[in-house]
Amino acid sequence: MRPELSSYNHLSAGKVREIYEIDDETLLMVVSDRISAFDHILETEIPDKGRVLTAMSMFFFDAIDFPNHLAGPLDDPRIPDEVLGRALVCKKLNMVPFECVARGYLTGSALAEYKETGEVCGVKLPEGLREASRLPEPIFTPATKADLGDHDENVSFDAVVEKLGEARAEELRKATLEIYSKAAELALEKGLILADTKFEFGIDEEGKLVLADEVLTPDSSRYWPAEGYVEGKVQPSFDKQYVRNWLMSSKSGWEKCSAMPPPPLPGSVIEATRERYIEAYERISGKKFSEWIGCCV
Repeated sequence: MRPELSSYNHLSAGKVREIYEIDDETLLMVVSDRISAFDHILETEIPDKGRVLTAMSMFFFDAIDFPNHLAGPLDDPRIPDEVLGRALVCKKLNMVPFECVARGYLTGSALAEYKETGEVCGVKLPEGLREASRLPEPIFTPATKADLGDHDENVSFDAVVEKLGEARAEELRKATLEIYSKAAELALEKGLILADTKFEFGIDEEGKLVLADEVLTPDSSRYWPAEGYVEGKVQPSFDKQYVRNWLMSSKSGWEKCSAMPPPPLPGSVIEATRERYIEAYERISGKKFSEWIGCCV
């Protein structure tokens, strides 16, 4: 008989994930259907989002040859029935205090920084780059981990060296770029461009670097259709950009600078966002999402 979720010690809650302690060595990471935008957790949830993110992470943990934090299978008996399919048993780690971001294309906050300085996180880039420009080579652009409700801030590689030492900082940069390059190659084979992504790493008891949290999901990554890609314009994406776009449109009646929280999402936006998440998983994995749900009930 599986345990009740309430039998575990609840350690923390993030924008999307809840962390519970199983024992001295393992944690239960539960992925909710919550969605965040502009540092707000929205009132409206996206059905099946937690399962999609878990399925995507499991696919890439298997596809990427790098040590990860998994400490049990998807149907581990320590996972309560109520969260099957959207929860993982993980090793306890000493987490690295930086988001490790890899960028192969210029967009988002990186584009804004480039327009101001010609650099991104201290990395000098060529002149003349535009929205969605492919970079000469992928770059490592770390960011601080913000508290809930705050915004991650891009930092230079030197800031990582200062905090963690040169050897560990170099190891993080190397691992981030190698994992990104492998995933980008895999995605392109499936007709998707992996524009950028962010990883979290931890350190195990032996001092080894371990890939943790979620990996290469639509929450942590920008996926664009390779077909129809055109430099110089905003690309359609398989992530929560659809939600951001609606919030910034006149239809929402909300302003980003407002002290008021974002309004509830309409049904059409909820369903369209759900479909984008599912399509990203199905295109990358080559599997039907219904098969994932079937193995979790």
